[in-house]
Amino acid sequence: MYQTINSPVNYGGLTLKNRIIFAPTSMGVPTQEWLARLQRIARGGCAMIILGDVPVLPHGFGPSLYSKKGFALYRQAAELVHAEGCLLCAQLHQSDSDFKAMLKYLPGFLCKKITADELRARLNDAAGPLVTRMSRRKIEKITRAFGEAAVLAQKAGFDMVQVHGDRMCGSFSSDVFNHRTDEYGGSAENRARFAVEAVSAVRRRLPDMPIDYKLAVRQASPAYGRAGVAQAELAVFVPLLEKAGVTSFHVTLADHCNLSDTIPPASHPAFGAEGCFLHFCDEVRALTRCPVCGVGGLTDPDFVEAQLAAGRVDCVAMSRQLIADPDWPRKVAAGQAGTIRHCVRCNRECLGGMMAHRGVHCIYDQNERKS
Repeated sequence: MYQTINSPVNYGGLTLKNRIIFAPTSMGVPTQEWLARLQRIARGGCAMIILGDVPVLPHGFGPSLYSKKGFALYRQAAELVHAEGCLLCAQLHQSDSDFKAMLKYLPGFLCKKITADELRARLNDAAGPLVTRMSRRKIEKITRAFGEAAVLAQKAGFDMVQVHGDRMCGSFSSDVFNHRTDEYGGSAENRARFAVEAVSAVRRRLPDMPIDYKLAVRQASPAYGRAGVAQAELAVFVPLLEKAGVTSFHVTLADHCNLSDTIPPASHPAFGAEGCFLHFCDEVRALTRCPVCGVGGLTDPDFVEAQLAAGRVDCVAMSRQLIADPDWPRKVAAGQAGTIRHCVRCNRECLGGMMAHRGVHCIYDQNERKS
């Protein structure tokens, strides 16, 4: 039972012991708790953990690969995860937030005239002017840094890197945000150039490193997401990214919309069903021979096994489910699927905790503390 879930797979040049990946997640918890969470998730049996938002430049939000302290932290995370028989992937990330633009909104935010959701929406809107006006010198600095960061990630013990195809890469890819008139704007081929150069920078520095790409897809009808790659342009982007050096695709919905769209609750009008983003994988699957990882409200081992066995995806990534029950993979492998604590996709303590600056948690844990 669950033979496909429990079978090893070559994921873009990296052998995974099973088909379950922990999706990149901003935990928002203190460092030691963060490390303990990673170790606990690794011990639960997943094949690989993707650490989200690893900055490609020396200065950015989150621990820096370029500093002694940040590098040591990533090395410690790798050692803890590897000791549990799990692999580790660094999601190389460049923010598209215009922090200078944010300054004018801070007084209103601090006075509570602007909500956190409204501030986030305004920051998302500012991404368009930021990428449209960015100098070629700055573009070259950032894309080159993807290669530099990848080298440091490998030295820190990461087994794979993932280029974050949303945020800066996604804003350059999107005709909603990118209004440039040079070789980085206009046609889909030109708008793909930033992401292609970021991937190429990694490949030049690390010829044998597996490169995953978080392929953020903008849905046309009904419309969801504003950055990332439009569904109609996947046939342009996917071959270009593969040629640049991408060895696998992690496919999901594009961001720069409501967080409850990209992290949808069970009540979501468009993405309430199990496997809610897998239809994007179907489109990508038809365009590449590279392995494809699917995400989106995945909780049920029977459903997951069926998608994997049918060849719809090669791996699946989970975040909320593995926060609700890190032992999901171990229980499935041991024939104890009936004991899984299923994520109910309520978003109360995971997304809700993140938005309230309490960190990502789960209602199961909260209920246990109260009892």
